[in-house]
Amino acid sequence: MMKFLIIEQDLRVSGTSQGIISRSFLARLRIAYPQAIIDVVYLKHQASDDQLDLLPVDSIKSYILDLRIPFFTKWFNKIYWRLFHISLRERHIHKVYGSYIAKIEYEKYDHIFIRSAGLEHETILGAKDLPILKKAIVNFHDPYPVFWYAGAKKALSNLEMFRMKEMQKIVLQAKTCMSSAYTMSKDMQYLYGSTKKFYVLPHQYSESVFDLSEKEHVLKKTKKVTISYHGAIQFGRNADILLDAYQELVNENVDYKELTEFIMRIKGSDCIRLQNKYASTTNIQIFGTSNFSNSSNEQIDETDIAIILENGPIYCNILVGKAPFLAAYKKPILSISPKRSELRNCIIDQKYIATMDNKEEIKFKLEQLIIDRMNSTDEVYPFGDYFSDKNFKKSLDEILQAE
Repeated sequence: MMKFLIIEQDLRVSGTSQGIISRSFLARLRIAYPQAIIDVVYLKHQASDDQLDLLPVDSIKSYILDLRIPFFTKWFNKIYWRLFHISLRERHIHKVYGSYIAKIEYEKYDHIFIRSAGLEHETILGAKDLPILKKAIVNFHDPYPVFWYAGAKKALSNLEMFRMKEMQKIVLQAKTCMSSAYTMSKDMQYLYGSTKKFYVLPHQYSESVFDLSEKEHVLKKTKKVTISYHGAIQFGRNADILLDAYQELVNENVDYKELTEFIMRIKGSDCIRLQNKYASTTNIQIFGTSNFSNSSNEQIDETDIAIILENGPIYCNILVGKAPFLAAYKKPILSISPKRSELRNCIIDQKYIATMDNKEEIKFKLEQLIIDRMNSTDEVYPFGDYFSDKNFKKSLDEILQAE
C-alpha cells in the first residue's frame, strides 16, 4: 500500500488562497489514490479553526509554532544583516520549522511532499540540510525570493541574493521540485541552474473539503448579468483599466446600464480608492471581502461572468488560485492578463482572455461575453479539461515516477 506524507503550512478555509489550494490538493490526492495512506504534518504559526475533519486523510498532526524572535537576535540582526547580508531573524524561523521537520519518521513513506505558504517558503527552507529532503518533492507555489515575483517592487539586494543561494542548496538536495505553473517551472529551473526538471502540477479545487453552508452575507444580484471580481489588487494587477472599459460600455449603451452590474470584493486601500473613483457609476459596486463560504456562494449562484486579474504588467508566471475554482462551476470568465501569461497556456478560447494594457480589447471581449450571457446561461468550459481529475493524475504520476 502506497504511503504519502504531506508537510503543509496552510490549511485554512478562509482568508488565503493557499489554504484553499492545499486542502484541494489533499482531496484530489485521495481521488487519485483512494487506497493509499495519506498522513499530514501541519505546521502553522497561530491557532485557527481549520475544519480539518473535512480533509480525506488518514492522520493529521497539527503544531502551532512559536516564531517569536529572541530579543538578542532582533537587536543583533539590525547590524548583522547589513554587514553579512544574512537575516538572523529568518534563520531563527527556519530553525524552528526545521526542528519539527527533523522529528518526522520519514523513512516509512513512499512519497513526501513539502508544501509552503505565503512568500517566505518557511517549510521548504526549514528542511535545508535535513535527510528528509533526499526523498522529498518540494513544491514552489510562488517564485522565491520575492525579487523574482512578477509585479513585486523589490530591490535586488545582497540579502535577496543570499536567499537565492540558500534555496539553491535545497533545490540540489531535494529529490524533485515542482510548481503549479508551466511558466514558473521553466523560470525556476533556469534561475537555480537545476539539472533536474522542475515538474508542473496545476492548482486544484475540490468543494468536498469546504463547508459552504454559510450564506448569510451573500450579495444577491440585482441585474440580468452580474460581472464580479473577488480577490486582491496586488503585484501589478490592473483593475482600473477593466472598470474604465466597463464604465464606457454602460455610458454608451442604455441596455448595459439597465441590465448589467459589476461587483468587486477587494480589501485594503484599493477598496476605498476605487469606491471613490467610480462613485458616479451606480452599476459599479465595490465592497470589502467576505469569508470563503459567502464569497463562494456569491460567485457560484449570483455571478454570470467572473473576472480574473493576473499579475503584471509584463508577464505572469504563476497560476492564480482562483482559476480551478472558477473552472469547477463552468462560468464564463474574462482574464485580464499580460502578453506572457500562464493562463494563456490554460484557456482554450481566446474570447476569455484580454491583454491587460489594451482597453479596447478588454472592452470588446467583455461586451461579447455580456451579449452571450444575455442570451444563454449554458455551462461553458473556458479551461477545457485542464483541471480534470484525469490530468491531475497524469501529472502527479509523472512527478512520483521522477528519479
